[in-house]
Amino acid sequence: MNELSIISQCFAQARRVANFSPMYIEKYKGIPVNTLMTKDQFESLPFTTKQDLRDAYPMGMQCVPNDRIVRVHSSSGTTGVPVILPYSSQDLEDWAVMMERCYQFAGVTREDRVQVTPGFGLWTAGLGFQAGAERLGAMVIPTGSGNTDRQLRLMRDLEASVLIGTSSYGLLIAEEVDRREMRNEIKLKKGIFGSERWGDKVRERIYQSLGIEFFDIYGLTEIYGPGIAIDCPEHSGMHYFNDFIYCEIIDPATGKVLPDGEQGEIVITTFRKEAAPLIRYRTHDISRIIPGTCPCGSPFPRLDRIVGRSDDMIKVKGTNIYPAQVEEILRNIEGFSSEYSIILDNEDLRDRMIVQAEAFEGADREELEKELERACKSGLGIKVIPEVMKIGELPRSEKKTKRVIDNRG
Repeated sequence: MNELSIISQCFAQARRVANFSPMYIEKYKGIPVNTLMTKDQFESLPFTTKQDLRDAYPMGMQCVPNDRIVRVHSSSGTTGVPVILPYSSQDLEDWAVMMERCYQFAGVTREDRVQVTPGFGLWTAGLGFQAGAERLGAMVIPTGSGNTDRQLRLMRDLEASVLIGTSSYGLLIAEEVDRREMRNEIKLKKGIFGSERWGDKVRERIYQSLGIEFFDIYGLTEIYGPGIAIDCPEHSGMHYFNDFIYCEIIDPATGKVLPDGEQGEIVITTFRKEAAPLIRYRTHDISRIIPGTCPCGSPFPRLDRIVGRSDDMIKVKGTNIYPAQVEEILRNIEGFSSEYSIILDNEDLRDRMIVQAEAFEGADREELEKELERACKSGLGIKVIPEVMKIGELPRSEKKTKRVIDNRG
């Protein structure tokens, strides 16, 4: 689908929400949406934010009559008022189509047995993965979250070949397989992991324990759920489905649209969604659109691996720091494993940053602490307190791992 056609569909959606969505009726007051036509004009439309959706609680963004709403999903609401997203039958069908494509990109077939470990219910992940696998015709093992003993037993007894989950839970499963010496008892071939950024060291540890090929999948509750993009066997970026969504990359500070290849914040427009369309929604996820065609030959454009979020920056001693910077420092120091934690507190009214990181058995703890302190001073520009931990000392998560703990008053 060419860009002109996509922009035309985006404007058609913008005109629809300006007439039928209470949230957008208010947001687009004074904007001549009906006469706008060009890409530059589309880029002049205001962004939609998560705060807009919270302000519209419970269903102020709804764009179809009540009798066309067949399901709702929700964000966690851990940072404030939850976001409620309604879905029409066509929305659920479109989402299932995208999820099926994701499985196909990952090489999953009707012969596979797919173990879905994300939660079911208001969260989108579990039901989305189930719908796509059923549409494909694969057997679904809908375990949902938690109960690792049961997960491993069913994985072994039902010979699951595809594991779905967060990378944090994939790591936990991998470590348990090692601890129980189950490697030869399981039949996993592939893993599809999403919902959080995960670096090379996590990938390497999961691969060493499970020996599976794994795929990044991307999505968010506000935009259907998981399944709007996935990488392919070339592992050279995540293909996003531009027949359902339009992606822009913006400078998070200025809002200016950046050219392909430049890194910035992903902004998404859902030009086919019926019940809760979103126009220029700021995701806060940082990536870039990869120029050119993927070696796999797919016509779908690619997003690069998510490297962080524009809103996860922390300020310590006047310095702006992203957790991804700490992860990169650890990746370049031999001896450290994948797991780390950043703890912020005050000592004598001064900021203090503690970096806890797990090291492999046999590593020189004292030398690693010195090297970590030196590398952070050089790479971040501030002095940190390094704490080297044993493998398994930091908490594991069945969902997303919390990397930053801010105890400052």
